[in-house]
Amino acid sequence: MGSYSELLKTPGVARIIAAQLTARFPGGMLSLAFLLHVEQQTGSYGSAGLVLAATSIGQAVAGPLTSRLMGRFGMRPVLILTLVVCASAVVAIGTLPLTVPLYMAIGLVCGLATPPVQPAVRTIYPKMVNSRQLTPLFSLDASAQEIIWVVGPVVTTFVSTQVGTEWGILLAAVMMIGGGIWFISSPELGRVRIPRSKRRFGTVLARPPVLLATVVGFLLIAACAAIEAGVVAVFGHGGAEAGIVLAIFSVGSLAGGLFLGHVPIGPWSTARRMGIVFVGTALAAFGMNFPWLSVSLFIAGIGIAPALAVLFAIVSASVKFSDTAEAYGWVGTGQLIGAALGSALAGLLIDEFTAVGAFWAAGAFAFLGVLVPVLGVRWHPDLRGRDASPLPDTEPVQVTPS
Repeated sequence: MGSYSELLKTPGVARIIAAQLTARFPGGMLSLAFLLHVEQQTGSYGSAGLVLAATSIGQAVAGPLTSRLMGRFGMRPVLILTLVVCASAVVAIGTLPLTVPLYMAIGLVCGLATPPVQPAVRTIYPKMVNSRQLTPLFSLDASAQEIIWVVGPVVTTFVSTQVGTEWGILLAAVMMIGGGIWFISSPELGRVRIPRSKRRFGTVLARPPVLLATVVGFLLIAACAAIEAGVVAVFGHGGAEAGIVLAIFSVGSLAGGLFLGHVPIGPWSTARRMGIVFVGTALAAFGMNFPWLSVSLFIAGIGIAPALAVLFAIVSASVKFSDTAEAYGWVGTGQLIGAALGSALAGLLIDEFTAVGAFWAAGAFAFLGVLVPVLGVRWHPDLRGRDASPLPDTEPVQVTPS
């Protein structure tokens, strides 16, 4: 824990972590908030799944593209424009009486304009700390990200079920705007300039560690999203049990991130940590009751933050600094698509097989999340004793004749 304390004393680190966490928090709220709201308006989880699918398409297109644009136009202009458009779309979905096609259209716009906060902050991190502190910072960030993906749905569940689904969406919009303004105004955004990449768009995804992190991140967050939808379906809209179970899921993840975050990263680290997620998720499918889900999902949560910390580190150590924003854009896109499609598939299976169908989907995603890094172990960087900082960009040096 001493390294975390040292990190938080580094100038600007605590502030930038808090700002980006607030700005990205709606990412863990909106999939479930849209699912609950559209289901309530239309009476069908399947229709809600279509809206989430449209949102995920927008996110898939925009994630790496807006991240790369930050190297061309600067971080602040891109973040401001996307924040305005995305927040407007979110408010529209929560307040306007819409048909399913219109929900889908506005969801698409929301996805296309998702602010690229995650690529921006992960590009800034290596410039704020020394190389020895970078891996612990990724671990701390992974634990913070689990607050987004796991605590976010808890907040959404409580507000949407106890107050109203539209208020769950509007709360996400308020946090998006407030956190976005806080992050955009951070001094670090003005001090770090992302060099313009000289490579073609998408080339960075051909690097095996980046592709591995993108696919595993997609599967991990898809499993989490399916679990969240399944928990809500088990306990319904009227009680607090769903929120409590998801909070226990969150505690497991935070505990795993803090206590396993310093374990050296070797070629099998991703597979082992995803294995923890799969075991807990598989156990959850055998009992649709409060005690069983609380225990099994706590176990599943223990692997989440440590797995994400590995994914961030292997990407950072595998690309040049000018490519980090786009690389994290692809990884973030994988996670956002996972959140949307995990909820969408879970919704369809809930309609067909009741709540247990969501846990079948989560278990399948988690199993693939173990299988992929096992099959790709030869492409997984071994960072034991190595620096996780991005590779330096090199350019020809102009020499003036004497």
